[in-house]
Amino acid sequence: SPRIAAPPPPPHEDSVDTPAGGGLNLAVISSVIQASLSFLQPRTLESHEIHDFALWGLNGISAIDPSLSIEEQQGFLQLTATQKTVMALPVPAADDLPGWSAAITRMLDAAWQHSAAMRSTGQDGVLQGFFDELFNHLDPYSRYIAPGAAVSDRSTRTGGEASAGLTLGMDRHAIIITAVNANGPAWPTSLAAGQVVRAVNGRPTASHSLETVSSWLSGPVGSLVRITVEAKGRLSTVTLHRASTPPETVFAYTSGKHVILHITAFSANTAEEMSQYLDEAMNVPGISGLILDLRGNRGGVLQQAVTTSALMLDHGVAAITQGRDPQANHVWAVQGGDMTNGLPIIIMVDGRTASAAEILAAALADQKRGVVIGSATLGKGLVQTIGQMPNGGELYVTWSRVLAPLGWPLQGLGVMPQVCTSLGESALERQLQNLAEGTADSRGWITATRQIRYPVDPARILGIRRECPAAIGTDSDLDAAHSLLDNPVEYRAALSAVPDESAVPASGG
Repeated sequence: SPRIAAPPPPPHEDSVDTPAGGGLNLAVISSVIQASLSFLQPRTLESHEIHDFALWGLNGISAIDPSLSIEEQQGFLQLTATQKTVMALPVPAADDLPGWSAAITRMLDAAWQHSAAMRSTGQDGVLQGFFDELFNHLDPYSRYIAPGAAVSDRSTRTGGEASAGLTLGMDRHAIIITAVNANGPAWPTSLAAGQVVRAVNGRPTASHSLETVSSWLSGPVGSLVRITVEAKGRLSTVTLHRASTPPETVFAYTSGKHVILHITAFSANTAEEMSQYLDEAMNVPGISGLILDLRGNRGGVLQQAVTTSALMLDHGVAAITQGRDPQANHVWAVQGGDMTNGLPIIIMVDGRTASAAEILAAALADQKRGVVIGSATLGKGLVQTIGQMPNGGELYVTWSRVLAPLGWPLQGLGVMPQVCTSLGESALERQLQNLAEGTADSRGWITATRQIRYPVDPARILGIRRECPAAIGTDSDLDAAHSLLDNPVEYRAALSAVPDESAVPASGG
């Protein structure tokens, strides 16, 4: 909306002419503000002027010190302290990036000079307050990560400090290997769980704590580490190069004729881990089904979920992302080979299953490649892109919505299971009996889900989700999974609850 310029308000008798500097590193503040606004404006799901971002963020001053407030009056931006003007600046044009960056920097500095609360929160706290208030106006997932936490976040995503890829534990008074990370340098060696660690780089482990010995395994990327272990009374030494090791996210078990793959998150190597375990699973004699346990999986890297789905799909769409930025719009199609040769698949989910995990579940369900068992999932169908800030911090900005292959939005709705375990044991027994007779009780809510298109009526979403309320997973999920895999009639009936593509509306734009 047009803004009419007005003469500046008369300076109050105790207005502050703020000196430059004053404890805040204004060059850093200015560069972070300018970089963040530049990153935000073309990418947010809904279009906003820089003017809006600026005023939202500046309200962070009041969050830190309630005696201070920012107001826009008669073409001027005013910082007031208990109704006395501290600073007044002309309001820049709505999308004047340099103008707003300068104005925000000056306002934050003036507030810093005036307020002990601002100074006590520190420079990182001032920026955190600015972004917290700004992102309060967007969505629950967009956020600012301060420099220290951003380093930790990056380490979690990529593997962090180089290591041998071993997890150690105590067995009586001995330090033993409890797990070998499939992504780490120790995986292809003879090191194995259960071996006693006797020395690291020639240094005996006896009398040293578990934490100390674990720290010996870490070091610079590419550096050598010699690990001496004892197994069955024999000593052996393995030398390997430390490597940055992404956290292990896939864990495999066998249960009768079924292989269970528990996926805890989607990090940089999840699809590669899945590929290794699927390769091993297909060599299990007599295997008749695969169970993917996504319960409690909060998600992670979208591309890893898509690539994981491609390991079990011959072809087709895994997901669709839609946003304002052209780079956010993508049809994630897969083509290649189903490593399992059509092996029946069960996907176990619960109310904590979110984001990338929901994408995988929806992809396999919509492509009729697997049956989802459990409860309504969390419903996080928004994708964030990460912007690196000049101070080492990071912006996570929601820039696209995820649609399942059949065109329905995951956000708010989540993935509804074809077999619901959150309605109680008797309801589950009834569902399984009906499936054995070729009828899926879930057909109504599954069809309703696939008919939904963005924008979504919240009341309609709530009505669908009430059919199978979100809950924490229980043993009944696994019991139902085994039942379907042991009874092909049940499995096929549950698969058929998902409508064909020809029976649902076209995807919205």
